[in-house]
Amino acid sequence: MSAGSPTPEPPTPALPTPYLRVDVDRLRANVERAAGAAATAGVALRPHAKTHKSVDVARLQLEAGAAGLTVATVGEAEAFAEAGVGDLFVAYPLWLTDALADRLRALADAGVRLAIGVDSVRGAQSAGRLLAGSGVEVVVEVDSGHHRSGCDPRLAGDVAAAAAGAIGVRGVFTFPGHSYSPDGRASAARDEAQALATARASLESAGLAVAVASGGSTPSLAHTETTVLDEVRPGVYVFGDAQQWELGSMPADDIALTAVATVVSHAGGRLVLDAGSKVLGADRAAYATGFGRLLEHPDARLVQLSEHHAVAELPGPLPALGSRVLVVPNHCCTAVNLADVLVPTVGGTPWPVTARGRNG
Repeated sequence: MSAGSPTPEPPTPALPTPYLRVDVDRLRANVERAAGAAATAGVALRPHAKTHKSVDVARLQLEAGAAGLTVATVGEAEAFAEAGVGDLFVAYPLWLTDALADRLRALADAGVRLAIGVDSVRGAQSAGRLLAGSGVEVVVEVDSGHHRSGCDPRLAGDVAAAAAGAIGVRGVFTFPGHSYSPDGRASAARDEAQALATARASLESAGLAVAVASGGSTPSLAHTETTVLDEVRPGVYVFGDAQQWELGSMPADDIALTAVATVVSHAGGRLVLDAGSKVLGADRAAYATGFGRLLEHPDARLVQLSEHHAVAELPGPLPALGSRVLVVPNHCCTAVNLADVLVPTVGGTPWPVTARGRNG
């Protein structure tokens, strides 16, 4: 076992399955480990709360020294602001409407330090027009190789200049999503650093200061180039999942979130569980070896998934009918978004998934 990662506590037998369980000792260890690494590296940690959507988890992160939270939507920002979080970054190239701008203004008026993403000249102009005088800032998103959203880093200065004067420009950010590939973590971190360095130079050439160069993902976190980045935004590190396990980003001993499921059948000599896609989510990356893993049976794989069934194959004797197992979802973020509550191993009171469904 890795240092500081206690053996998982057994599932609580009184609760009906399936449900999502949080090993609080492992969660705290993950939070503290990342906070310590960021402090040692001299970078700010602004964790992505779309992973957990939970005020209870956010509180642990902020108490450990997080600079604020990253969110994906205005709805998530509102949910965390309502719970008292005062520093939020919507890391998404929002296309503003009057109604969306009014919601952002309301957050800023309530005292939230707030920034949003932009990745085009038109988007930046719109933000400047609709949010002028609000105190909301923009951060220019650049593409570092994931090829999703984000402008060419060489054009970041043009995007920033389109907003400057009407609204504050905080800096630049990227998401190295191509770190989610076997053997791709280190190269994605290098791409991230190069893109942010180019973007910084582009803003400076336009006469604009760069207060923040922000990046980071859980797979690339250990490879962060701290001479370029001064803020990181990992999310999955708090819980872990089968993707991180298989990428080598997190060992099984650090995985804090599992679905507790009951063995309902041995049909076909396989294990049939009562947690399907409506609990685990249906994500399966190209490199994934199944639809999920079993924490206590590392050789097992979920080979079939439907709405209310998961079918697992494993060598050796099958866990008994009626017994419970801990299922590691492929992607913890989507599993959490399907749950109303998370059940902690300490304290007994379920944690609400505060920002569940706040997707707009």
